[in-house]
Amino acid sequence: MKFFVTDDCIGCGLCNSICPEVFEMTDDGMAKALDVSVTGQVEALSLQAQEQCPVNAIEAL
Repeated sequence: MKFFVTDDCIGCGLCNSICPEVFEMTDDGMAKALDVSVTGQVEALSLQAQEQCPVNAIEAL
């Protein structure tokens, strides 16, 4: 599974705090999903980050 952060991101940093293996904060203060395929525990944490995003800016494929 891969994750993507949309332009709706407000830069709260919650996704990065939940799953830094997949999400990082950019220099402009917005979140970015790393270009990695995730499975197992990391996938579970990524899905948790997606569910808790306050603006629903995380998409998964």
